[in-house]
Amino acid sequence: MRIFLVFIFSFFFFSSNAQNTDIDWLQAINVHRNQSLDPSFKLITNSASAVSMLCPISVYGVGFIAKDSTLMRKGIYVAGTMAISATLTYALKYSINRKRPFEAYDFIDKQSKGGGPSFPSGHTSNAFATATAMTFAFPKWYVAVPAFSWAGAVGYSRMHLGVHYPSDVLVGAAVGAGSAWLGHWLNKRLFQSRAKR
Repeated sequence: MRIFLVFIFSFFFFSSNAQNTDIDWLQAINVHRNQSLDPSFKLITNSASAVSMLCPISVYGVGFIAKDSTLMRKGIYVAGTMAISATLTYALKYSINRKRPFEAYDFIDKQSKGGGPSFPSGHTSNAFATATAMTFAFPKWYVAVPAFSWAGAVGYSRMHLGVHYPSDVLVGAAVGAGSAWLGHWLNKRLFQSRAKR
């Protein structure tokens, strides 16, 4: 949590230089992009909500059918992570209220839906919350590698499609991963205290 707060403070402290770097990077990614990849990145960006909802439902559902309380708990943990991530993301979005890049710069080519404030990226926080929570729940390389590859692709797609700055995506990733870590810590504390009783 301290690292996250230092990151946010640093972001605002260096905001004048950061804004120039942000738009330079976004211009390189969006304006000079390979447009033939647009359909693929639209598919990836649209997968964020579906995959994030499907993961906890599937884990809990399999646990319920198999009468496996550990698996059911993991499903609840992943769902709880999504709730923490969404709450933090929307609190930041509406307290900072940053304009979308295509609203501020007419040369940005918007290729996807992008409603509401820009900072941080909700799609990215969602994806990284899912990837990190699934990795905590199932700590295997064959879960972590595809999960984080997908989450990284979701984050990149938001810049490729012109709806988020790089800093929106970086902070979205930090919020999502941090939410999973917080959920994991709370989950451990909750079950440790129950075990003691």
